[in-house]
Amino acid sequence: MKPIIECVPNYSEGRDKSVIEAIVAAIRSVEGVTVLDVDPGEATNRTVVTFVGSPEPVCEAAFQGAKKAQELIDMRRHHGAHPRSGATDVLPLIPVSGITLEECAALARQLAQRLYEELGIPCYCYEAAAFKPERKNLAVCREGEYEALPEKMADPDKQPDYGGGAFTETVAKCGATNVGARGFLVAVNFNLNTTSTRRAMAVAFDVREKGRKKPNGEGWIPGTLKGTKAIGWFIDEYGIAQVSMNITDIDVTPLHIAYEEVSRAAAARGLKVTGAEIVGLVPKRVLLEAGRFYLEKQQRSLGISEDEIVKIAVKSMSLDDLKPFNPQEKVIEYLMADGKKGLADMTVAAFARETASESAAPGGGSVSACMGAFGAALATMVANLSAHKRGWDDRWKEFSDVAEKGQVLMEDLLRLIDEDTAAFNRIMDVFSMPKGTDEEKAARAAALEAATLNAAQVPLRTMEVSLQALPLALEMARKGNPASASDAGVAALAALAGIKGARLNVRINCAGLKDKAAAKPLLDRADAIVAEATALEAQVLETIEAHL
Repeated sequence: MKPIIECVPNYSEGRDKSVIEAIVAAIRSVEGVTVLDVDPGEATNRTVVTFVGSPEPVCEAAFQGAKKAQELIDMRRHHGAHPRSGATDVLPLIPVSGITLEECAALARQLAQRLYEELGIPCYCYEAAAFKPERKNLAVCREGEYEALPEKMADPDKQPDYGGGAFTETVAKCGATNVGARGFLVAVNFNLNTTSTRRAMAVAFDVREKGRKKPNGEGWIPGTLKGTKAIGWFIDEYGIAQVSMNITDIDVTPLHIAYEEVSRAAAARGLKVTGAEIVGLVPKRVLLEAGRFYLEKQQRSLGISEDEIVKIAVKSMSLDDLKPFNPQEKVIEYLMADGKKGLADMTVAAFARETASESAAPGGGSVSACMGAFGAALATMVANLSAHKRGWDDRWKEFSDVAEKGQVLMEDLLRLIDEDTAAFNRIMDVFSMPKGTDEEKAARAAALEAATLNAAQVPLRTMEVSLQALPLALEMARKGNPASASDAGVAALAALAGIKGARLNVRINCAGLKDKAAAKPLLDRADAIVAEATALEAQVLETIEAHL
């Protein structure tokens, strides 16, 4: 999974639009970063910017934003309602997908060190990036705010993790930045069939981690959901009360678990949760985990498309109770999509016509990946139909597991459709390289060899993935819905066709390699895959003959 992180810096300027725009422009100048939101606050004199991307560009954008804020914001003249200690006040890195919190903490420390060494900005590291246990709490790092910095800079126990000592002119202007790493926070409101704020508050007390005060006022009775904060309130816009919750640890308490528990607690008080309202954005996995949870409760196959799983999540938690819920506008990964359409995004007719055109790509490699994808898709279809077969209800998990594997293989092969064409284009790009000097000729030759090797490796991956679809087709031929036996057979035929077609691409590209030692293991593996796949296909067809 591609690593994606979110950064939500808070800048100590919420009134001067030109300053805010300049900071955001500095962030946007870094390629690979998507700015999702800019939220200025006049009373707080503070702007919160949200942007996402791969780790390296996000860290670079965070640095550039802090650099511009240092240039344009003078903390000696700053006043606002929100606590603050620097021009860039807080700078948290948040894992979205494909990266751990610990890895984000390491990146945050590197970023803090760079801010100090290159810009002279003193930095405290907080939450998961903290060097000292007490500094996990942001309030400890920011204690006394900007005005306390001269004293804190001189105190060995209170000075920043990076920087310290003299309260220089640079520090006087930009203050100190708090750089950290934290888990993704999901803000969600649970809609209740009541107008009573008091009853909504009672449900919030039942579930939030902190719970409620004991009747004698001494100590607390904890709630049932770890990693959550919640209150009850009344919303004039909707005319209902809600439990408003921040889920601060979605690994400990996923959204769907919070929904189920709030629903239980509400029912115990004679109330009903009519739906939920996600505030802001969420990582895709939040909805996928919820969709799979509800599919399992229904004893339905999980081997369906991502879009369908998300749809189940939306309907199960009534995320569209108060207003339409569009995943394309609420899911971070969807918002990051560049909008570019590949071959796999075309209609079947458009793909066929593009293949039939005068251009050399897409060609046999992409079509082979497409055939393999259809093989995996058909095996998945038979598994899903078998999971729904009347009288086979107790076997739904058996077929769901097969369908899930098939979905993964299908998606991998769909990606390989475009990867094969990209590999061909990489070779074509080499021919535009200069070749005048000996150095240029050598560089061109090396680039051509590398591109040709890649062009052989991509169809070999198509073969490997397509091979994994054949055991699924065989299992469905033997155990699946007998009415779909022919589909399992076509799955095997398509997968084998994809494998044999991809082998031709492996061979023709290996023939172009000067390093024959590098080509041999690819050719040997390709031959072995064809032999194994041919045997599996024969077993599938032999099994199916008994059904026909």
